[in-house]
Amino acid sequence: MRWNLRLAAANRGIWKASELQRQLAQRGLVISAGKMSGLWSGNPASIKLDDLDIICAVLGCGVEELLIPEPDKVNQPVADAEPKALTGTNGPVVTPKRRDGRSLPPE
Repeated sequence: MRWNLRLAAANRGIWKASELQRQLAQRGLVISAGKMSGLWSGNPASIKLDDLDIICAVLGCGVEELLIPEPDKVNQPVADAEPKALTGTNGPVVTPKRRDGRSLPPE
């Protein structure tokens, strides 16, 4: 996903992060300068859904304008790396152990 806050804000005449930060604070979303820098630069570490609601309300936009999907960046599956069905015949034998510490009877 590509974060598109800066362009969405510019389309509404908001050119500075501090101006958006002030408008968000008026709606009850107080953001630190560090987090605002991450949101504005296009590389937010994370964002809460409640915060996203407020950002959309302030900008008068939908989530689809802020979060742009980039399916081309997703790794494509490799034909040789397909998961194999687990049949129980491959791998080590697992022997169950009793919880009380005693050994199981011999087979």
